[in-house]
Amino acid sequence: MNKILLHLEGAFILLISLYFYSSQQFSWLVFAIFLLAPDLAMVGYLKNNKFGAIIYNLFHTYCFPIVIIIFGIFLKNDLLLQFGLIWSAHIGMDRMFGYGLKNPTNFKDTHLNRI
Repeated sequence: MNKILLHLEGAFILLISLYFYSSQQFSWLVFAIFLLAPDLAMVGYLKNNKFGAIIYNLFHTYCFPIVIIIFGIFLKNDLLLQFGLIWSAHIGMDRMFGYGLKNPTNFKDTHLNRI
């Protein structure tokens, strides 16, 4: 049941990010180009599993995109808001498909399951 809730939570975050992105009439081309950008953090695995997991997890936690979205709203900065919404959509999409935060043991070991 917990696994299903985490997948649903990811789907909800993805959908709400898409809704707000659309409501701001941001470019869908920019969205498509940058949607997978957080996965560049996998480059950390070139060093070792522990370092790779740390870097990957930093780019796949909701903390940073939420802060960026808040700054975008308060500073009335569309670029920050757009960036934060794309980033949160990416994380939501990952969670929806079952990709979670990585354990330092192996890239395939996540907090949701083994992929």
